[in-house]
Amino acid sequence: MFALQPHALPDNQKDPVAVFDITPHRTGKTSLLDLIENKRLTSHFQPIVSLAKGEVFAYEALCRTIGPNPFGNIEELFHQAKVCGMILELDMRCRENGIVQSAAQGLPEREALLFINICPTSLLHPEHSFGATGILAKHYGFSRHDIVLEITEQDAVSNYQLFKKAVDHYRNEGFRIAIDDFGAGYGGLKMLSVLEPDFVKIDRHFFRDPQKSSINHTLIDSIATACHRIGIDVIAEGIETENDLRVCREIGIDLVQGYLIARPSADLFDIEQLDVPVQQVLMQSGTRLFDEVICVGDIASHVQPLSATDRTLEVLDRFNENPATHCLPVLKGGQLCGLINRHRFMENHMVGRFGYGLSLNYYKKVEDILDDDFLEVAHYSTVEDVARKIHLRKQISIYDDICVTRSGRYVGTVSVSAILNAVTDNSMILAKGANPLTGLPGNDFIQRQIAKMLSQAIHFDVCYIDLDSFKPFNDRHGFEMGDRVIKAVGDCVVEVLKKWEIQSIGFVGHIGGDDFIMITRPKNSVAACEDLIERFNRLLPRFHSEEECRQGCYMSCDRSGSNQQFGLLSLSIGIVSTEIHHITSFAEVSSIASDLKKRAKETPGSVIVRDRRVAVSVAQKKESPA
Repeated sequence: MFALQPHALPDNQKDPVAVFDITPHRTGKTSLLDLIENKRLTSHFQPIVSLAKGEVFAYEALCRTIGPNPFGNIEELFHQAKVCGMILELDMRCRENGIVQSAAQGLPEREALLFINICPTSLLHPEHSFGATGILAKHYGFSRHDIVLEITEQDAVSNYQLFKKAVDHYRNEGFRIAIDDFGAGYGGLKMLSVLEPDFVKIDRHFFRDPQKSSINHTLIDSIATACHRIGIDVIAEGIETENDLRVCREIGIDLVQGYLIARPSADLFDIEQLDVPVQQVLMQSGTRLFDEVICVGDIASHVQPLSATDRTLEVLDRFNENPATHCLPVLKGGQLCGLINRHRFMENHMVGRFGYGLSLNYYKKVEDILDDDFLEVAHYSTVEDVARKIHLRKQISIYDDICVTRSGRYVGTVSVSAILNAVTDNSMILAKGANPLTGLPGNDFIQRQIAKMLSQAIHFDVCYIDLDSFKPFNDRHGFEMGDRVIKAVGDCVVEVLKKWEIQSIGFVGHIGGDDFIMITRPKNSVAACEDLIERFNRLLPRFHSEEECRQGCYMSCDRSGSNQQFGLLSLSIGIVSTEIHHITSFAEVSSIASDLKKRAKETPGSVIVRDRRVAVSVAQKKESPA
């Protein structure tokens, strides 16, 4: 709430800079004392909103100066406080301002939390008083449970044992704990493990760099998934664009904060004053191709979960009201904790060994009778992978429904029969997809593989390989020789992939005609394509006569029927990288690859164009993209 390591204002929002001749220590300390003792510090409040509920969840107090800031901006103010040994005084004044000024606007009567920033240095200060914040909260009508102490991760913590002891004191007093700027500081996962916070705020850096949108998307998803699985609520800060909000919706982050919602203000904004976007219906995996189901998320159905604290009578009522329901998932603190099977519930807890099951279990809670042996899978898991996991389950639970999660949050269940039906249907579809000439996976296979990898947020490059001027070559040398060339290219791509890639990432497909697809990891794509061109060049004497090879060209008819000179066979390769674009479908890959291939064909000979917007590599000259 009050910023002890507050967020910096953008350049166009920074406080005006007074002209001071500040000597590093003495004048800085004088200026700090002036700000603190003359009450020239105040709080502005930025709302944190829930997308699902469309309401203000909390307000964060941020430090601001009244009048000119002698240090130029808030970050420098706190830096000078550390240099001058005054961080504790500044910290305590910020806490006081945040509590006092929010209370004056009636925050204790609202259903919203107060976030107050605290610097780790202050908690470890020998003169730090642990009771002051609690006294302030009580005096101004706050429940301690409604105040969240936000610890910044950007400061180094050398004594984790002492630091944890200080944080645990506040937790035991009833305050909640948050880690601010997660992913941007020193502690990282260690601080997450030590503090076990109630909230994690993902640093705004991950929403800022459009050149790394796909990488950042994956990192945000990984952080959110890990936090959700262990019961930590995630807040995305620095939300400034609709695209930032889209990422949060896709990943399942409900709590957001940033300029898109509201800028910090001296007033506590009501929900009616904010432009809070309504949460959209959760999307499916988006990987369904024609009639084929790839990911389990595409066939999951949302079954209203039970709470671990519900009574057993509620379970009986749910099963009676929904005769087709086979299993009911159970949540505790928003996290999956078990599954209740209809047959075992009725037999063990409603009938019982001697027929007294209902009487014996009438007052029990769901958590007392819960089956914790349940299968939980991510929404992007392939139906084939889930089918394999089903076969590894214990016999007693092998036919239980499977629980599906997105970023660690429950989204639905899917029956075993639905999984097996999808696997059977997929096998029939894919059996028809191999190219008869090369034996490589055909277009349906390719679309399926790319959709699968996109849904799993795997970073990869798609190399679109095309033979240059293949039709005139076919006309000149005949279809039999043309088939030999296509078969040779397919063999070369397979050999290259075996050299450069591991099985789980590498993939080769034959789109049709003289077009091929090779999927690699981003770091290997250019090198693999250069290797492919070198191998292909060594095969040219098999396809061209000695005279053609000596002259470096041959004569054939162009598309208009005119006799024209053509260069020897060559490859144009366009590489689409998911490191650069946040790609969501095969259609996007195909569109970008087609454009890159056209750029490659503009240069004679074998050429590689990787999706770096301006980077072009001519493989024969060994040039690499920037």
